[in-house]
Amino acid sequence: MAYIIAVVIALVIVGVWAIYFFRSLLPNKLKSLETQARQQAEQEAEVIKQKKMLEVKEKFLNKKAELEKEVQQRNQQIQQGENRVKQREQSLNQRQDELNRRKQEVESTRQRLENQQTLLEHKEQEMQERYDNLIEQERTRLEEISGLSVDEARERLVEGLKDEAKSQAQAYINDIMDEAKMTANKEAKRIVIQTIQRVATETAVENSVTVFHIDNDDIKGRVIGREGRNIRALEAATGTEIVVDDTPESIVISGFDPVRREIARLSLHQLVADGRIHPARIEEVVAKVKKQVDEEIMETGKRTAIDLGVHGLHPELIRLVGKMKYRSSYGQNLLQHSRETANLCAVMASELGLNPKKAKRAGLLHDIGKVPDEDPETPHALYGAKLAEMYKEKPDICNAIGAHHEEMEMETLIAPIVQVCDAISGARPGARREIAEAYIKRLKDLENIAMSYPGVTKTYAIQAGRELRVIVGADKISDQETEKLSDEIATKIQNEMTYPGQVKITVIREVRSVSYAK
Repeated sequence: MAYIIAVVIALVIVGVWAIYFFRSLLPNKLKSLETQARQQAEQEAEVIKQKKMLEVKEKFLNKKAELEKEVQQRNQQIQQGENRVKQREQSLNQRQDELNRRKQEVESTRQRLENQQTLLEHKEQEMQERYDNLIEQERTRLEEISGLSVDEARERLVEGLKDEAKSQAQAYINDIMDEAKMTANKEAKRIVIQTIQRVATETAVENSVTVFHIDNDDIKGRVIGREGRNIRALEAATGTEIVVDDTPESIVISGFDPVRREIARLSLHQLVADGRIHPARIEEVVAKVKKQVDEEIMETGKRTAIDLGVHGLHPELIRLVGKMKYRSSYGQNLLQHSRETANLCAVMASELGLNPKKAKRAGLLHDIGKVPDEDPETPHALYGAKLAEMYKEKPDICNAIGAHHEEMEMETLIAPIVQVCDAISGARPGARREIAEAYIKRLKDLENIAMSYPGVTKTYAIQAGRELRVIVGADKISDQETEKLSDEIATKIQNEMTYPGQVKITVIREVRSVSYAK
């Protein structure tokens, strides 16, 4: 135990001594170390500072050298610019001196020219006065010699020039007329052929249906009704004649108005399909069909005008155009004929340098006189012109409509175009039809009219009646009389016959001399 206490006491003593040692000696040691570290750091900082200062001085010297070099280059450029400016200034000074010198020369020249012009004006005035005096003296001498005054001599000279100009103009006109006669026929044929080739249309014949087909003959009794009251009501409502006979499976609708025939046909179709056929129902169906047909007529007219590009038509004219759908001429549908004529007129007008829109408008309306609401006594061309004038169409359009059958004098160039295109449309192969009896009768009438003239030996109607060949005796008619004969035959045919298109009359006079060598 004593040993442990002794050890503890020794340790305490050693600890106290250690504490004393560290408190008295360690601070001095730390101070010395701190001083040494500070000195060493200051030395290193001074070295670094010196090094950095050297680097900065080196950079500064480099920058200074670069700046001095750049300044030197700029000074050289400025010096060169100053030299150029001095040279230009010297050149401008030289030009200014040259301009001043030239200006002085021009001024002196102008002054000299003004002096010369003044002198010339004085001389010109003097010469004019002398010329006027000489002219007056010569005029007086001429009047004394000729015994005519100035006005009389002028009148005689003008008259002489007029006569000469008239003779030259007449000769020029004759030359133009001769050339036109030689080329007119060829040019007209070219234009007509090109027009026909550029307008392609259907040539099939269209017929208005006037026969109503039924499934069986039992329907005929229902259509007739008790004591015929149904058929009488239908005829009274439609304005047509209903023929119910022994013809199998068909009812014939007869009437001069094709619109009424169409109304009757459609009404019969609805009545038969519905099965209820009595007078009250007939009147109701006919009224409904009439309204439908009127709407279809207006729609057809509008669609036709839009398709052809004809704008601004009066609604009544549009309705008349739509009615053409239900009218035919020689078996040719009138609306199709009018559309084709309109297109032909537009093409031909373009070929001739005229207004194609006006020509197309006149071509579309040229046959509106054939579809009136009333039955006029005037020809359809004149009545059509009257209708067009009533509905504010332009005078040239009205004249073309009225003159396309030469029943009115042609006043514009559109009128002959409409006439020619109307004939072209009607003369297309298959466009129109005739029954055989009427066709043969027309050919015989043509030949008989020509045979009625003295001197005619034979006649031949050829090309489906489009041309009439007339053979005359060489000993009875001279060459000069053949022209007169062809005109007379054409006039008589035109006045006495009705025919589509035109008829060409060719009079042939042949002289033959025969001899035999033996």
